[in-house]
Amino acid sequence: MAKFSKKMMGKEVGDAAVYAPPHTMTGKPVKPSAASGPNRSDAGTVNMSVAGINRRPPPAAKTSGIVTRGNGAATKGRIARGPMA
Repeated sequence: MAKFSKKMMGKEVGDAAVYAPPHTMTGKPVKPSAASGPNRSDAGTVNMSVAGINRRPPPAAKTSGIVTRGNGAATKGRIARGPMA
């Protein structure tokens, strides 16, 4: 008979396949699914970055918001975005 327990220092270690087959939280077996998304094996679709330079274009600058009052000599902008309540 095979030895299933691989206890070391009071804890079980080893392959999880010995204890239970892959399953969902309801106990049903897990079925393999097809991968979704772009084909990453093609060099044209891989989003590589080197030293902070990416292949994807930078995001557009935010232009929405409310111009606030009473800023004086503001150095970081006068547009407020987000919940103001």
